[in-house]
Amino acid sequence: MTRTAAILEQLRRYESRNITFVDPKGSWPIVWSRARGVHVWDVEGRKYLDLTAAFGVAAAGHANPRVIRAAQRQMGQLLHAMGDVHPHALKARLARTLSELTFERWAQELAANRTHSATRRSSGGRTPKHVSPERSAHARAGGHGKVIFCNSGFEAVEAALKTALLVTKKAGVIAFEGAYHGTGYGTLNTTHRQEFRGPFRSQLAAFGQFVPFPAGTVDLDRVLTRVQQRLRRRTVGAVLVEPVQARGGIRVAPPSFLAGLRDLCNEHEALLIVDEVFTGFGRTGAWFGCDHFGVRPDLICLGKALTGGFPLSACVGTARLMDAAWPLCQGEAIHTSTYLGHPVGCAMAMAQIDEIKRGDLVAHSRDLGAWLLTALQSGLAGAPIRTSVRGLGLMVGVEITERKEAHVTRQTWMLIKQMLHRGYLILPEGAHGQVAAFTPPLVIRPAQLAGAVQTFCELFDGPMRLSRREGRV
Repeated sequence: MTRTAAILEQLRRYESRNITFVDPKGSWPIVWSRARGVHVWDVEGRKYLDLTAAFGVAAAGHANPRVIRAAQRQMGQLLHAMGDVHPHALKARLARTLSELTFERWAQELAANRTHSATRRSSGGRTPKHVSPERSAHARAGGHGKVIFCNSGFEAVEAALKTALLVTKKAGVIAFEGAYHGTGYGTLNTTHRQEFRGPFRSQLAAFGQFVPFPAGTVDLDRVLTRVQQRLRRRTVGAVLVEPVQARGGIRVAPPSFLAGLRDLCNEHEALLIVDEVFTGFGRTGAWFGCDHFGVRPDLICLGKALTGGFPLSACVGTARLMDAAWPLCQGEAIHTSTYLGHPVGCAMAMAQIDEIKRGDLVAHSRDLGAWLLTALQSGLAGAPIRTSVRGLGLMVGVEITERKEAHVTRQTWMLIKQMLHRGYLILPEGAHGQVAAFTPPLVIRPAQLAGAVQTFCELFDGPMRLSRREGRV
């Protein structure tokens, strides 16, 4: 018995069912041993190029040396603090940094745009179309942001949902078909897929209302009309949206979608919450996905790449909004956890953000992502299987668009297993697993990505041979 088989057998015996999927043929999964940069090694010693960044976490690379050193120093100095009771200095520093990256930066950009617009008008010029008027009342007021630290992405979303309820006194939340906001009991009300919500529906509060996620400009007006109809009932306090639906299949909405939601939220006194747990910190070729659309949310949810490998997340809103929502603490916080703002996580987050800046990884993601999109479209143009390629930055998906859902799912899984067999880690996304997602570490080099694209496209030359070539990994 191989080491992989022995470990998987141990998991089968002692880990709960419905967690780790093990293919009976032995072709999935591998068992990780170590990871560094853009590579992963399994317990058999085989090396893989990671095109998942471990769910988008390893933006600055696996085991980034500076991030690791920051964690080690912090472990030797202060391993644990006391959440909402006795704080530590790094929690304050990271809260300030997240404020600077979000609402303070957006306020500065707005001021610069206003100055530029005034200069254009005084010189008789016209304001460029891409400089949109600021749509958020909270951001118009300027000021800094305030942070609620959490442990995982879904907890950050739940903190945002609590904030919205406290501010608006309206329990309803509009979310979108295909959305994934986590599997906690709060976020399950806004996560769309039936396999996640269905078994627990009888215990859910059912405050989430779903409308379609627009697939193009043709759908946009209809979707915004449906959002407006629900907001008019005056029972909805928040609209929750991912700038790019990751688990939904790397779905990018039309450019004016978020702007339309911003306007509707302002009109009906609801909050716009953007879930940037996956899309944040350069993943889409901008610091945050909403930056592409010139829209400033009321609340932003962060996680995954925030630390590069430690469970820490955050909900950030303007100070004005957060102060309106949350009362002064009188000795007992009404939203907290034992590991809130964990010192090791904060140290790693500060180092991770520094690494993203130092390596100019946001621009690298933008430029290499544009190449990746074009390379996949070109490489699959003559493939015998119809595909659709879409994405932003280093968040690109290839969807198989033909035949029945079950067949498409099988084809996608065969492709992904064959990529694994050839030394590449890649994951399926979408409601039916019909999308192969490319979300590599942002430090990946062009030549490394080019090799992966070439291998991936070659697999489409003989799709009916995939099942015969599929072997044990």
